[in-house]
Parts: sequence; structure tokens; C-alpha cells
Amino acid sequence: MRRQTGIFDLFEETTDKLNNDGALLVAGVPFNVMTIGWASLGIVWGKPVFQVFVRPTRYTFEYMERSSEFSVCFFSEDYGKELAICGTKSGRDTDKIATCRFHMEKGILIPTPYVRESMFHYECRILHKHRLDPATLSRDVIEKYYPKSDYHMVYYGEILGTYINEP
Repeated sequence: MRRQTGIFDLFEETTDKLNNDGALLVAGVPFNVMTIGWASLGIVWGKPVFQVFVRPTRYTFEYMERSSEFSVCFFSEDYGKELAICGTKSGRDTDKIATCRFHMEKGILIPTPYVRESMFHYECRILHKHRLDPATLSRDVIEKYYPKSDYHMVYYGEILGTYINEP
């Protein structure tokens, strides 16, 4: 059972999880999942926004490009192994949902699903996207994170709802 909570009520838990095991980005219908650690929450254009970063080389990129929404799922520490699998295996050749024994549920406000086993999740509608521009990035960021020039696409998702799993 999911209960809606305030959009930013889980801000601290969200940033803590992103800084540690990460979260699971669910993109599209049909969908693909991928572990993310780079994201931000805030207010943009007067709306609550969840920004996620996806490299064009990732299989999930194709799903994000075909979709108008996404969900972001957060898990207890018990799911570190599963998050590692979803961050290192590609959906091109691995059924990550079956491997991790996850169960998908239709989104509450969007067609994109969420993972039933998650502690909480966000449902977002894409407002804007842009590819990072190397001309405006710090040289040290480029050297450390983009040696292959595979700059992320940044997706700005309006947070439509934040939901907590209540067993």
C-alpha cells in the first residue's frame, strides 16, 4: 500500500540514498531500470523538480528519449546488491527485474511503473532536457567524469507525487 506524502518530505532521505547506494530510475512503458546516484531536487520554473542524469551510451537513454515521464525508487540498505546489479548490468542483455526478483506496479499518477519493494518513490513528468555542454563545464569535471566525451543528458521531471510504502 502506498501513501502519498509531501513532495519534499523525504528530501534528507533522498539525498542520503543518492549519496550512498543510489536509487533506481524507471524509464518508459515498456520500461527499463538503471541505478542512479547523480540527481537533484529543487524548484525550477515554480515547480518541484527532480533532475536525473543519463548518458547517451546507457540503454535507459533510449527509454527516456521515448518517454514523457519517469519514476525514481529508493530502497532500504538490504537492496545494495540489487542496486549494484541494476547499475552494472545492461537491460540490453540482462532482465534486471527478474534477476533482482523485483515486482513492478503501475504508477499511481503516470503509466511508468515503480518497484513494489522500494521504500518510497517519486513520479515525474518530463518538463525539459538538455545535454551537458563541455564548453561550459569545468575542466576538472571533464577530466574526471567525461574522458570519453559521453556527456549526460539532464532530464527535468516535475514531481507529480511522492509515495511511501506502508506494509
